[in-house]
Amino acid sequence: MHRRSSSVSQFGYKKQLSSVSVKSVTLCKLFSDDLECNRVGYHDGGIKLAGAAAASFGAHVPAENDGKTVIDVPDDFLTDRYRPIGADLQSRFSNDAEQRIPVRSVSPPDLSFADGIDRRGAFSLFILKHRDAAAALINLFMSQPDVQSLMSVATFCRDRLNPVLFQYGLAVAIQHRPDTKDVNIPSIVSLFPDQFVDPAVFPKLREEGSVVQQANRMVIDIKQNFTASDREEEQRMAYFREDIGVNMHHWHWHLVYPGDGPDSVVKKDRRGELFFYMHSQLIARYNMDRFCNQLASVKNFTNFRETIPEAYFPKMLRSSNNRSYPGRHRNIALQDVNRIDNGTIVQVNDLERWRDRILEAIDQGFVLDNSGNRIPLDEQKGIDVLGDVVEASKLSPNQRLYGSLHNMGHNLIAYIHDPDYRYLEDYGVMGDVTTAMRDPFFYRWHGMIDGIFRRFKDQLTPYPADQLQFPGVTVNSVSVQLTRANTPANVLLTYWQKSQVDLASGLDFGPEGNVFASFTHLQHAPFSFRVEVNNDSGAVKQGTLRIWLAPKVDERGTPLTFREQRQYFTEMDTSTVTLNPGVNTIVRRSDQSSVTIPYERTFRAVGTAATPKDENALAQFRFCGCGWPQHMLVPKGAPGPGVQFDIFAMVSDFSQDTVNQEFDPNAPCNDSHSFCGLRDKLYPDKRAMGYPFDRSTPATIATLQDFISPNSNMKTNTVQIKFSNTVIART
Repeated sequence: MHRRSSSVSQFGYKKQLSSVSVKSVTLCKLFSDDLECNRVGYHDGGIKLAGAAAASFGAHVPAENDGKTVIDVPDDFLTDRYRPIGADLQSRFSNDAEQRIPVRSVSPPDLSFADGIDRRGAFSLFILKHRDAAAALINLFMSQPDVQSLMSVATFCRDRLNPVLFQYGLAVAIQHRPDTKDVNIPSIVSLFPDQFVDPAVFPKLREEGSVVQQANRMVIDIKQNFTASDREEEQRMAYFREDIGVNMHHWHWHLVYPGDGPDSVVKKDRRGELFFYMHSQLIARYNMDRFCNQLASVKNFTNFRETIPEAYFPKMLRSSNNRSYPGRHRNIALQDVNRIDNGTIVQVNDLERWRDRILEAIDQGFVLDNSGNRIPLDEQKGIDVLGDVVEASKLSPNQRLYGSLHNMGHNLIAYIHDPDYRYLEDYGVMGDVTTAMRDPFFYRWHGMIDGIFRRFKDQLTPYPADQLQFPGVTVNSVSVQLTRANTPANVLLTYWQKSQVDLASGLDFGPEGNVFASFTHLQHAPFSFRVEVNNDSGAVKQGTLRIWLAPKVDERGTPLTFREQRQYFTEMDTSTVTLNPGVNTIVRRSDQSSVTIPYERTFRAVGTAATPKDENALAQFRFCGCGWPQHMLVPKGAPGPGVQFDIFAMVSDFSQDTVNQEFDPNAPCNDSHSFCGLRDKLYPDKRAMGYPFDRSTPATIATLQDFISPNSNMKTNTVQIKFSNTVIART
């Protein structure tokens, strides 16, 4: 085996690659090879055992680099398992390398913070011990003085840490370091398909990839509704809960907004408020689809002692140890958790006590910090402070008093099947941000969390007229129109679409090239919002166009009162508009939504062939994985006449909305700012998230029309959403 020197110039490093490409290729390879490298390792019953060392000796990664790239590492980086056979591995996996990237030697970092976290075990951000280890790892990566040092330390860590811990820590660091923001982060579904995909397809994928040449490989289909039969009524919502893009959004949001780590990573503008708003919108969107499927809205889990009627059997495997995610039977109750395996100790009455203290703080109008000082829960900052308290991020002013309601609630549910480790079972899907949204109970739990926030919001003074109106501006009409010619106005169409995702990177012994799986998901026909606005002021004005959607009726067809409807309003798009004197017609395409990201970025591949060549497209490709999936922008609707919704448009005064910073909605990563904010900037809207529906209204307002009537800058219309039960392949 070659000895490696700390001097990289002797390998022609600078001659082979630019500094940018070295950084991108190497860090990307570190990501993928953490599990992907195991393709070339020892295989035993589908378990990935070899570890990242194989890649260190030249594991080929053609799926990423469309060639054969190896990372050459110092001998002392090898673990005890591979050091004696290093020469053999070197000759096996690097002889035909086309590109070699050396890694310089550094002093081994102290990884004692990860002691006790099994290399092949489960990892969860809801477990305090794991979360602390993740924070320490992020800090280690963030503290490296340059990219070369980061590469070296990450390479050393990769085969010594739990792979999910490593992936998470490195992803967070790369996204927040100023010198690595141009690095492409692979889609998590391609690296950890076991957390998103029916495991029944893996043997077929492996067979196709290992036996069949690339040109002759077939696409393996992932069946819909594989977790339950239609005898379970909650299965009507499986297309939503188990949607790959929906779960990837939840994972990526928590990647962008980690709860622990250095202040530079955690302390972001209005972070706590965004935790409230993003999850609140998830619940509203979910309830709208429940109405479409003739299901009642979610029953918030407010009594922690009652049994849980919803069962869930995920039928998923953890590839790290080949164990299944445990299921949950019907009608079982939360129990005190005492997990000796990871130190998670929490009682049901802890949740009750923390919830009651938070509700008391809301009613009193303040929380107490660690020194006993009062922090007001006012109109400006109250929801942001409350979000930090409820989630229990490191920004919580007093975790001793207010506890960890959100996180520990996830743990009690995740360990409901084995609270004291009697049966040596790992957590269920509620214990992982990548899988939690699959569980029907996620929405009951977060419905309760949302109820706490709404209790605070409902105690605020209703918006006065001057905060709702925009003098001189009148919204004449709002409508939607399919982009297809000769289609009626205000009718949207949804259907099933079959799409493909490359899973080669996440497979044991993954093949060269690609192995595609197809999956079926909800989709809508492309459309545009059309808003006509009259500016009577005689001067050019700037405004903020806010477009919302809400159900008119519940699952029984009963009209909703405005008080009920207000909690189901879902943001569809927010944009800055310039209003010339007279009539202005504003057209916004559905794929321009400030909430969503396109399919190509949700499921992006990483590699030279997949990477866009255009400069603007390349900038969008990088980092920008946070955002609601575009294919889930529109509720499902129903067959036949469809389901009626209210579409609402409002133009507010930009001078009251602006945070006085430059904002280009077409700039990289800015297109999904409603849920994800802006990187390294202020949230681009000064108004409260959820405005104008986040506060209660006077008792005299019984309908949406009552709310609109005094305000000329608002308008509503009726939209019909029709669902066609057909499957169309993505072209």
